[in-house]
Amino acid sequence: MENDPNNTTAGRETGRCMSVAAMQALHRLRECRLLCDAIVRADDGAAFPVHRAILSACSPYFLALFTTTLHSREQSDVLISGVRSEILLLLIEYAYLRRIDVTDNNVHELLMTADYLAFLGVLQLCCNHLMTSLNSKNCLGIMMFARRVFCYKLEADARRYLLRYFVTVAIQSDEFLHLPLEELNSIILEDELNVKSEEAVWEAVLRWVNYDPDIRWQHTVKLMGSIRLGLLDTQFFLENVKDHPYVTGNEGSRPIIIETLKFLYDLEMIAQRDGEVATPEIARPRVPHEVLFAIGGWSGGSPTAFIETYDTRADRWIKVEEVDPAGPRAYHGTAVLGYCIYVIGGFDGMDYFNSCRCFDAVTKSWREVAPMNARRCYVSVAVLGETIYAMGGYDGHHRQNTAERFNHRTNQWSLISPMNAQRSDASAAALDNKIYITGGFNGQECMNSVEMYDPDTNQWTNLAPMRSRRSGVSCIAYHNKIYVIGGFNGISRMCSGEVYDPVANTWAPVPDMYNPRSNFAIEVIDDMIFAIGGFNGVTTIYHVECYDEKTNEWYEATDMNIYRSALSACVIMGLPNVYDYIHKHRERLMEEKRQKILLSETARHGQHRTALPDVRLIEDNDDMLEQLGLMENQAANNVPAPPPPPPLPLPPQPMEQD
Repeated sequence: MENDPNNTTAGRETGRCMSVAAMQALHRLRECRLLCDAIVRADDGAAFPVHRAILSACSPYFLALFTTTLHSREQSDVLISGVRSEILLLLIEYAYLRRIDVTDNNVHELLMTADYLAFLGVLQLCCNHLMTSLNSKNCLGIMMFARRVFCYKLEADARRYLLRYFVTVAIQSDEFLHLPLEELNSIILEDELNVKSEEAVWEAVLRWVNYDPDIRWQHTVKLMGSIRLGLLDTQFFLENVKDHPYVTGNEGSRPIIIETLKFLYDLEMIAQRDGEVATPEIARPRVPHEVLFAIGGWSGGSPTAFIETYDTRADRWIKVEEVDPAGPRAYHGTAVLGYCIYVIGGFDGMDYFNSCRCFDAVTKSWREVAPMNARRCYVSVAVLGETIYAMGGYDGHHRQNTAERFNHRTNQWSLISPMNAQRSDASAAALDNKIYITGGFNGQECMNSVEMYDPDTNQWTNLAPMRSRRSGVSCIAYHNKIYVIGGFNGISRMCSGEVYDPVANTWAPVPDMYNPRSNFAIEVIDDMIFAIGGFNGVTTIYHVECYDEKTNEWYEATDMNIYRSALSACVIMGLPNVYDYIHKHRERLMEEKRQKILLSETARHGQHRTALPDVRLIEDNDDMLEQLGLMENQAANNVPAPPPPPPLPLPPQPMEQD
């Protein structure tokens, strides 16, 4: 690993340039033992002639060693205890050449030695190497190692990785099984623990306990107190947690079980409660690692600049105050690079845009970026790597087959090969380094044709057509396939969808949405496809629903704050200021739910949409009360717990059709 990849300068970690030729000359002098003024020895007897000034310039340790006045004479022959000669030589060569080969085999020893000898540049390179090598099997080990050697940033980075991929780590990592109790407890307590369902946390705890059940089963109660049991599926709690041998065999679990049952019972009876209802700790949603942004669109007969974010854990939409000062737009596209959202093309009711705006979600600032080569309303946008592609659209006169791509580093758009067909109101998605564009309107009819773009060959290829014509359609890559949802077939708005298998070049149906819609936003978040807003053929809607391939079913999610179609959505992962974009009063979620039920109970009973998987309501209140009463009586009368269990095995209408 070199910290000077272009081989023109060295010493980048100091922020200054050094002459490569001069440093190489000094290194040759050292190898030839010319003009050296000191000897550095390793524990195994190896001796290395050096220039004291070179080592002192690279390491505060050697600077202090060679310039100290505590000795009667200058230090010119020094022993570095506890350091192997191979590692010492790597550091000496780094002092001369500012490059070093950091590998998986030497990184730990090299980091500790660099820390000991104050080679700060090498220390940083080692931390960078460990950071880039983080995976689900080693992140815990790296986190613990970084803590031992006081590399706080690396420790924080490894912990963030662990929290982001906790479910995978808990399943795959052997290091997870060896976590100390307090460390595991601190992890599952974290608000930032990234779990779609608390069931994953319970299963992770069981895996840890089952590794050494004779000793660890007694810790189940402590760990249960850190799991947000109120967020569990009720049936799962009753069948898998409440009656688990580790729980029933431990008297200390009773208060936790009683509290959870009371909460689940209160959840069903929440509408009948008087006064404000607080959300208990066992039901406070965790913090999402991904935030969905819904930007702009057509609302109330005019374009809007409205922005809101979706907090998947709290199932709430939050208004964002920092709207684009340049004004509203609809029928545009969005793309995410890092923490920046690019808003591309579109229409404001009068002008068709080739302009592009960029919103930095960290600084919350807007800026103009280079305009496209063509005006593109109803544009299709996709991202491959760090390149944004904009395809087709309508310029106010013509439906286009042209396409272009944006290099954010050079702030420049450049044309690519045109598509085989003119398309506006189509939709595009990226999968396996290819771009797929589906449907659209060519000026005469809604289309069912599909094309694929290969950036390596700069060519478009026609694929098997969709089963239905779709304009104002939405498509997205999901589980290695292309899902195409909704749209307008020339007669009506559709609730149907279909999925494309790139290997077989075939289309298959997917279940219908509950709402027909065209010109809506689509995104994948929480491993589900979200369909957001749109036009249902009669009115603009704010309904949101999501599709889960595992159950092959659509679910209802919370509606947006405003009705809108022709909007665009995108997802940013790992925002450092994520708290700015999520529900800020998580303790009030129960009260918000109570107020919502009171206001719309009749309307909700009249709908038949499936609810988004959440805390299911207890169907039998009498059974719940009986269980609560029994457990509370046992607790009050000090009924002894059963013996420990045996060890267990491991716009009102889109313009294109106006």
